[in-house]
This record gives sequence, structure tokens and C-alpha cells, in this order.
Amino acid sequence: MGVSSLPLNTTSRHPHTSLFRSTFSLQATAQPCPQGQYSQSNMVVPSQLEHAMETLLFTFHNYAGDKNYLTKEDLRHLMEKEFPEFLKNQNDPQAVDKIMKDLDQCRDGRVIFHSYFSLIAGLTIACNDYYTKNMKRK
Repeated sequence: MGVSSLPLNTTSRHPHTSLFRSTFSLQATAQPCPQGQYSQSNMVVPSQLEHAMETLLFTFHNYAGDKNYLTKEDLRHLMEKEFPEFLKNQNDPQAVDKIMKDLDQCRDGRVIFHSYFSLIAGLTIACNDYYTKNMKRK
């Protein structure tokens, strides 16, 4: 399954429930109505952090598809679509190849979720460093 055939929406399959509330065994109060609709009165709205976690998770799986890992081409599509400014600022046509080499721990041409999350964590740390150094004081 290619990236183009995957849904672009990275939110939960049921927008009124939270994957993480279910995963962490917290009580989700949204109850399905007939035809799979969800009652507005029982809606559980995920927190900002829960939504961010769901977005990271579903973004990975949107690009990985059913295989549950990213190939170099999947990673290239993800980086071009989700981090276009990062790639542009690298001024290195081999940037995705170098990132793939760093993330492909088993050298099997696959980036698993843990490695993808390491990339996200590293980029987030760099953004935080920039923010605290250059923007927070203003």
C-alpha cells in the first residue's frame, strides 16, 4: 500500500475517543450509537498531549502502511511532507539517506516505530534548544 492511498487524517479513527485513554485503561465515556455514530453528550476530548501522541503514532502508520515499518522511500515521503523546511535547510541532497542510515539500526532497510520516535525526539530537542536560546527570552 502506497502513501498516496492512505488517509491523510492523522486523528483517531473515532474522533470523540482517545486511543491513549483506552490504552492506559482510563475510562472513555463515549458510547457508540446505532450505525457507529458517537453521542455528543458522552464525548471524551483528548488532552493536547494525548492528541499530539496520537498524531505521532498515526503519522508513522499512515506512511508505513500495513507493513509497520518505513522503507527509505516511505521515510523520504514522510520527511518531504511533514518536515519540508527541515530538509530545505539541510542543503544536502543526501540528508534522507543519512537519516535512514542513522535510524536503520538492524541494517535491513527498515525504520521501526522506536527509531522514528527517536528522530521526532531529536528534532523536538533541537527545537526546544533553539526556543529557549532565541525566543523564550523575548
